[in-house]
Amino acid sequence: MINHKVGLIGGGNMARAIGGGLLRGGMHATNLSIAEPNTDQCDRLRQELYGAMVTDNNASIAKNSDVLLFAVKPQILRAVCEQVAAEVQQSRPLIMSIAAGPRIDDIDAWLGGGLSVVRVMPNQPALIDQGVSALYANERTSDERRELAEKIMTAVGHSVWLDSESKMDAVTAVSGTGPAYFYLLIDIMIESAKKYGIDEVTARTLAVETARGATALAAAETESMALLIDRVRSPGGTTTAAFEYLDHKDARGIFATAIDAAEKRAAELAREASNES
Repeated sequence: MINHKVGLIGGGNMARAIGGGLLRGGMHATNLSIAEPNTDQCDRLRQELYGAMVTDNNASIAKNSDVLLFAVKPQILRAVCEQVAAEVQQSRPLIMSIAAGPRIDDIDAWLGGGLSVVRVMPNQPALIDQGVSALYANERTSDERRELAEKIMTAVGHSVWLDSESKMDAVTAVSGTGPAYFYLLIDIMIESAKKYGIDEVTARTLAVETARGATALAAAETESMALLIDRVRSPGGTTTAAFEYLDHKDARGIFATAIDAAEKRAAELAREASNES
């Protein structure tokens, strides 16, 4: 259980997921505070995270938090950081950011410098405590604070530490963007089933449960994905027919190139943020 005061700036889906995970993990609601400018979203947060303080005042959150987590879009992160820099320099919280792109050194500079900063890349399944988050901390982050950052993110799933911040762009492309790749495949399977006369509810059940079972088996096994594929396909069978077509169209290459595009965009976001500094 986390007994520190955790403040979130930004009250979107990921902030809501993290706040909810912390409360489900036993953290007292009075230790959670969220700053969010949208009135309707504030009302939703008050209902879902009952007992937490919800406000539109970023500075008050920054002034009174042991951990300050920025959950805003990368394009506005600099402005938000600079807005609360004076309060952060006074309170010296552990800084966490889930924004894709902006680097630790930039975040630290926008907040006045000399801070413990942890970058985090979570993903959407955190909404149901099934996410995976990659973390990287700067040298000023103590072991105790690293442990605290990890506890916060494991409230909504698994967490891994990176040995280099340069790898965060790849994580963004693989696991941050990754759920959408699987949603696309599930949608293709649903639409194909419907084309062959299967009703939509049954088609969705077949596709989603197949995906759920396959990922559960992949997590349970230690063999490579190639071997798991071979266990499904047999010579002259339906899986072989499907994969011969996928190989002919270079489906693996297409997806790899798409992931490359996502990684490049994450790097662009970092450069754009740095150039604006």
